[in-house]
Amino acid sequence: MGITKSSLFKKKQNRLANLAKAFDHPARVAIIEYLLQHQSCICNDLVHELPLSQSTITQHLKELKRIGIIKGEVEGPKVNYCIDEKTWEEARDMFLNIFTKYVKDNKCC
Repeated sequence: MGITKSSLFKKKQNRLANLAKAFDHPARVAIIEYLLQHQSCICNDLVHELPLSQSTITQHLKELKRIGIIKGEVEGPKVNYCIDEKTWEEARDMFLNIFTKYVKDNKCC
């Protein structure tokens, strides 16, 4: 969404939409699942795990880091990635909040 359009929405709506981008590609979901299972990794770990090139994985890591769902620490010539706990909890709370607003017995359609 362009900057001019996103300014029409509330800050919280924009933040939730941005966090949702972490899950808008199966490669990002796979990276997140890998990090949840292994706690941390370097890009090469993912290259061996996923059917994607190193450059593609790097782009997805860059986007996940931009969103804030992961963080990376430089260890020598490599970057060690892990889930950013603060952002993860923020995303969990925001998604839980919106999903629990649905009323199951809603008879609208």
